[in-house]
Amino acid sequence: MTVPVDQLADPAVRDFVTALNGGDRSGLHRVLAPGATMSDDGSDRNLQEWLEREVLSSGGHMDVESESDDGRTLIARYRNDTWGEMRTRWRFTVAEGKVTRFETGQA
Repeated sequence: MTVPVDQLADPAVRDFVTALNGGDRSGLHRVLAPGATMSDDGSDRNLQEWLEREVLSSGGHMDVESESDDGRTLIARYRNDTWGEMRTRWRFTVAEGKVTRFETGQA
């Protein structure tokens, strides 16, 4: 079962997932706050390099299985051309309608 992206509860998270799934570089930049940060499997990464490598240049896509924490925590099947598909958890911090941080890793 998947949650349709347009039904995700948090507008900033919904915009992030929409842009990610569409490979929309400018959409991702619009939803991310200046100075936004992220971590992957518990290690902080350079956000722009990570997005380019793990999402934009490798066909990244997430199918959301569930959401919690008012839509700011997702369990999703994430896939890209580099790693294939895996079950992942995404936790978002949002302020003033922008994603200020996200943490992802295997679920």
